[in-house]
Amino acid sequence: VQLVESGGGLVQPGGSLRLSCAVSGTIFSINTMGWYRQAPGKQRELVAASITGGSTNYEDSVKGRFTISRDNAKNTVYLQMNSLNPEDTAVYYCLFRDQGGSYWGQGTQVTVSS
Repeated sequence: VQLVESGGGLVQPGGSLRLSCAVSGTIFSINTMGWYRQAPGKQRELVAASITGGSTNYEDSVKGRFTISRDNAKNTVYLQMNSLNPEDTAVYYCLFRDQGGSYWGQGTQVTVSS
């Protein structure tokens, strides 16, 4: 299973970015796709997750600003990030989990700065 992320970059406070993560390989249809982030000197934390069937959950600080969505036909998960602030600066990692195991993307840097 391979995960390829895209969409990170530099954005000004208040701006938006959309991250994408495409999953390839042999996977189970029932799975969890999510996004974690790790800022310098901090532990990796869950940002948002989506379970097959529609259930989602978000870290409290991103509720109302970030939206996770998925295209099961493309095995792709997205993270729409709006109203970004400097505290959102981190490396964002995609996670895919099914009966076969847990798999991570390579990470994409998101920097929020003026």
